[in-house]
Amino acid sequence: MELIKNLIDLFIHLDRHLHEIIQNYGIWTHAILFFIIFAETGLVVLPFLPGDSLLFAAGAFAARGSLDVFVLFLSLSTAAVLGDTANYWIGHFIGPRVFHDGKVRWLKREYLDRTHAYYERYGGRTIIIARFVPIVRTFAPFVAGVGSMSYWRFMSYNVFGGVGWIAFFVFGGYLFGNIPSVKNNFMLVIVAIIVISVIPGIVEYVRHRLRRRRSIATGK
Repeated sequence: MELIKNLIDLFIHLDRHLHEIIQNYGIWTHAILFFIIFAETGLVVLPFLPGDSLLFAAGAFAARGSLDVFVLFLSLSTAAVLGDTANYWIGHFIGPRVFHDGKVRWLKREYLDRTHAYYERYGGRTIIIARFVPIVRTFAPFVAGVGSMSYWRFMSYNVFGGVGWIAFFVFGGYLFGNIPSVKNNFMLVIVAIIVISVIPGIVEYVRHRLRRRRSIATGK
């Protein structure tokens, strides 16, 4: 319970916590942010780390001169691409072994084959869109690896999506983060970013449930 409270405080008061990190670590803040983005995108067990909101806040602090916006863009783009790449290979090496050993009843070979077919057909847009959806962006490259999506195809969308994601939020924070109405209501802006970020995932989940119900109703 204490962990959940700390996470909520971290997200809501992200600007305060980031300010403290900058004050304590100075230029090393870039390395800390690099690690956070790499961990959120690269380690499937850490989907709860801040992503969109952290990038926006970092861009806002760069506009104040506390961080270098171009160092942020280059270093965090690298972290995002490397994170997804690591996650892909973790899924690629671990996934098939889990499916093949037969120890987990609900993990069947046919599911692996379906996943592979899906990512070969729709994987590109999934990797790009997932960048902008919290939690989903952590699992998408892992599942792409499990499904053995062609590596070079994955990498092309990985780079495009990763750079686009970082640019959108870092430069968004840089351009708009210090507008008085945004700066004075930064907590509300962060909450709005989080809410807007999860909406696509909720919409897709609802659509999936409705399609499933229709399929059951029609017997297809």
